[in-house]
Amino acid sequence: MHSPMSSLDHWWWRFLENHVYRIPPPPKRKRTKPMQVLCVGPPRSATESLQQALLALGYDHTYHGWDIVYDDPPIPATGWVKLARKKWYGGGESSSPKRKGGKEIDDTSSEGDCQITAEEFDELLGHCVAVTDAAASCFAAEMIRAYPEAKVVLNVRRDLDSWHKSAVKTLVHVNESWSFWVSSLLDREAFWAWHVYERFLWALFFRAPDGDMARAIRRNGKWVYREHCDMIRGMVPADRLLEWSADEGWEPLCKFLGKEVPDVPFPHANAAGPGGGWKAREEMAIKSMGGEDNILCEDWC
Repeated sequence: MHSPMSSLDHWWWRFLENHVYRIPPPPKRKRTKPMQVLCVGPPRSATESLQQALLALGYDHTYHGWDIVYDDPPIPATGWVKLARKKWYGGGESSSPKRKGGKEIDDTSSEGDCQITAEEFDELLGHCVAVTDAAASCFAAEMIRAYPEAKVVLNVRRDLDSWHKSAVKTLVHVNESWSFWVSSLLDREAFWAWHVYERFLWALFFRAPDGDMARAIRRNGKWVYREHCDMIRGMVPADRLLEWSADEGWEPLCKFLGKEVPDVPFPHANAAGPGGGWKAREEMAIKSMGGEDNILCEDWC
């Protein structure tokens, strides 16, 4: 259930996106208040718990990966695919080779770099003062440069083996879910949910040169995690960076952000069972995708 990475900028995918599975583009947002916090840790690092904590501290709205596929229609997944293409395929409407005089020419940027501006991010995040999960981790370097005044939280799991088991259990399990994959062929929004995550964001984040995201997480997950965290530590000045894990709770986070510590337990958004975040997302996924065998909810939290 994967496709070669080299084909993701091929005309065939653009035909599917623009015709077969076309959905209206999301309205372009404009920044209404400054971006304040970027939570750039890898997936499965308490991203949804951190979102709920930031909302409780008054950072409204805090963007999470769920917003990419569950925001009010039209969902913004198309915008994130566009930015992913710009980052990993060279930008422009298409970075596929053009032909001139019967020969292929490469009209992509030759500068060897990708710059995504605050204005480009604001088209999707203009209503937000904080970002966590997929958007922040997959575009961490670009967001850190685009929002130089924002504080940066590197949310981590201290036990790398435990993190990797969690990533395999959830991200890989979803990628190998036949029910979700079949739904992505039959429903436009399910197509885009699969497309933006399973073909683009997580596949690219975990360095899947053949497009096999599941194998890439199993094979590359730990070194990608270490490399990503080392990049953040090297980019961000110490006074602008907090390295934090959920088991540390409110105190270091609030001290870093200059907020009072709430008199409530720290959120645990991925709890299983009735009333937990896992169950709520499961019900949302089933309702949205029209299926009964779908563990999407355990993926991007």
